[in-house]
Amino acid sequence: MCLHSPPCPDASAPDREAAHTVVGHPEQGWSLLCNGIVIFEDTGELLPDGMTIAPHRPTDLIFDPPALSGTRGRQ
Repeated sequence: MCLHSPPCPDASAPDREAAHTVVGHPEQGWSLLCNGIVIFEDTGELLPDGMTIAPHRPTDLIFDPPALSGTRGRQ
């Protein structure tokens, strides 16, 4: 259980990844957070109840940047 003040987010909270790291193994690609979540280097997660969260990298999102040359909208 988390002993930090203020307490770290619960494993079911949307900001659960903000919890403190209690055991880190970067050479193996995982860390244990004080809320019981095992977070992996690829951004996947293993929750304390055994559920998994698939990797969710920001680069997986579709992004349509505006044109850099300023030609957008010209014919």
